[in-house]
Amino acid sequence: MKIATYNVNGINGRLPNLLRWLAEAKPDVVCLQELKAPDERFPEQALLGLGYHAIWLGQHSWNGVAILSRYGEIQETRRGLDGDESDTHSRYIEAFINGVVIGCLYVPNGNPWPGPKFDYKLSWIKRMTAHAKKLQGFDLPVALIGDYNIMPNDLDTYKPEKYIENALFRPEARKLFNALLKQGWTDAIRKLYPDERIYTFWDYLRNAYGRDAGLRLDHFLLNSTLDKRLVSAGVDKEVRGWEHSSDHAPVWIKLDTKLILL
Repeated sequence: MKIATYNVNGINGRLPNLLRWLAEAKPDVVCLQELKAPDERFPEQALLGLGYHAIWLGQHSWNGVAILSRYGEIQETRRGLDGDESDTHSRYIEAFINGVVIGCLYVPNGNPWPGPKFDYKLSWIKRMTAHAKKLQGFDLPVALIGDYNIMPNDLDTYKPEKYIENALFRPEARKLFNALLKQGWTDAIRKLYPDERIYTFWDYLRNAYGRDAGLRLDHFLLNSTLDKRLVSAGVDKEVRGWEHSSDHAPVWIKLDTKLILL
């Protein structure tokens, strides 16, 4: 079972790239972030043409998350998080697919720091952490997947000193990420590559991709049931170099499906 995450940064504007990558990489399940499209403009038929069913939570011009699956109809289990009825951002959707609970998330960026956007980021992570604790109580494989907009440690940025005052690297956000891990979640990429600089995002400015001046923002957190099934993981870095690409690259993991209890 191959599961991927991809901050597509505008699903309609970059649809040719998304379809090309899906056709080449053939992931079984995909979590998408930053759709930047209302529900009615989600390209459902184009994705069905490649065999992907989808559920989505759109938002005009901003945010938006979706889950794609080649396993057929998707059993949606949740959209949005509890704890703030005033929050209208489309940042979380969850489904049960092929025996696995998959939460697709898009954590707020939080910049500029300090300020209300950063406060909202911390509040949102705390709400997600409360939901994650509930998921830990399930006797099922669970994965929390997506763009966390957090660099957990120095290995996750090409130049740590540059990001000291950036919301993506602030100690307050990193502390909450570590608190999430302490619930019993495993950072899949870091487990398989404990000492390597692996990036999933390259800014459009200053030839960041060409210089490999990247950040690791996109993460797979697996509960202990699913962690045992992890086989491999990687980043399709070359996709970031395609014309009119998102500033993120697709990230993926492979699981041993023979070990997943259906």
